[in-house]
Amino acid sequence: MPGSDVMNTITTSPGPFVTLTLNRPDVRNAFNEELIADLTAWAEQAAAANDIRAVVLRGAGKTFCAGADVNWMAKTVTYTRDENLADAKRMRRMFEALDELPFPLIGRVHGAALGGGAGLAAICDIVVAAETATFGFTEVKLGILPAVISPFALRKVGISAARELFLTGARFSAARAREIGLVHAVVPEMELDDAVDGFLREIESAAPDAVAEAKRMIREVAGRVGDEAEITAAAIAERRVSPEGQEGLRAFLEKRTPAWRAR
Repeated sequence: MPGSDVMNTITTSPGPFVTLTLNRPDVRNAFNEELIADLTAWAEQAAAANDIRAVVLRGAGKTFCAGADVNWMAKTVTYTRDENLADAKRMRRMFEALDELPFPLIGRVHGAALGGGAGLAAICDIVVAAETATFGFTEVKLGILPAVISPFALRKVGISAARELFLTGARFSAARAREIGLVHAVVPEMELDDAVDGFLREIESAAPDAVAEAKRMIREVAGRVGDEAEITAAAIAERRVSPEGQEGLRAFLEKRTPAWRAR
């Protein structure tokens, strides 16, 4: 269940603000079949929970996530095309399940976020990185592509940055990651937790259903042309008449704390 330590490759903490830890420090939290399956299963269960306000995604040990596990990569060398396709679809489902969580996902990045690790940063709603953290869409250095993560990364960093970073596979700093929108805050590593806590306090003061609807609206509206006005008008109308919307507006007008702040 979400909020309990139930899987070998990840650990989670209970409560409305969950810490989800990639727990393979001996291989720098690299992906293999088990980690992909565990993250997918956790995300699918968590999406149905009604008591989670936000999740902090972090890596155990000295790094966030170094991409693909060498032993896993060695196995894929012998896969047929169909086996590789099925493997890629499982990884794609993992990213989708995390991306579609109905509450904020905050990335706490230290060490390195390379390949699929950079993909994890791309699907986080908010990313806080240590000044010394390193990022990279490094797949072309291995003769492969950042294919599965490309839709998520392109939405985050844009085409111009992707052309440079996908095509060179170059590693880049946390400061550069912030410049291109992959990261939202860069702090000394010892201040990572304080910076994350600052974002959690802001989320705590926001209405949880409204946050979920705002996240859904972003996915729905982004990239659309022509009909976004109808979608956004309907979204705000529905929120204004919802119980939470009514409570928030009345609390503001009555100069009192909204009910969700007392939870």
